[in-house]
Amino acid sequence: MRVNHVGEICAQALYQSQALTSRSDKVRKTLSLAALEEQDHLRWCENRINSLGGRKSLLNPAWYLGSFTIGLAAGFAGDRINLGFLRETEKQVEGHLHSHLDRLPKNDLASRAVVGAMKEDEKQHGETAHRAGASELPLPIKFMMRLASRVMTGTAHWI
Repeated sequence: MRVNHVGEICAQALYQSQALTSRSDKVRKTLSLAALEEQDHLRWCENRINSLGGRKSLLNPAWYLGSFTIGLAAGFAGDRINLGFLRETEKQVEGHLHSHLDRLPKNDLASRAVVGAMKEDEKQHGETAHRAGASELPLPIKFMMRLASRVMTGTAHWI
């Protein structure tokens, strides 16, 4: 759950900074709503970490700052790319959550409920971005996003 919590920290930072740099009110509202819903996920993960006796990542401030910077860059690239970044982020997160559900113990119903609800919300965020005019990101950008995600998940698992 610590990895999922870090993912939500990153999502908060991404969507907040993307909303700051978006050019249209419609895109700003889309990103702000996604950020607001990610706050729910953040609370769910934190509550689950606490109930399992775990701890949050010690690197949360660094995750936030790095993601905020990436979100600024996406926002400055224009609204369609901004939405494309939201869409691709959610697509990759949905895949991570799907694999996490496969690895969770069948009897950990509370964690499964949290991850399942988050997965559905992420899917909706991606679809909303698509409907709002998200552009398809180039493969090298998607690859870099996936690589950054692997670094984050691998590190957050331990620190």
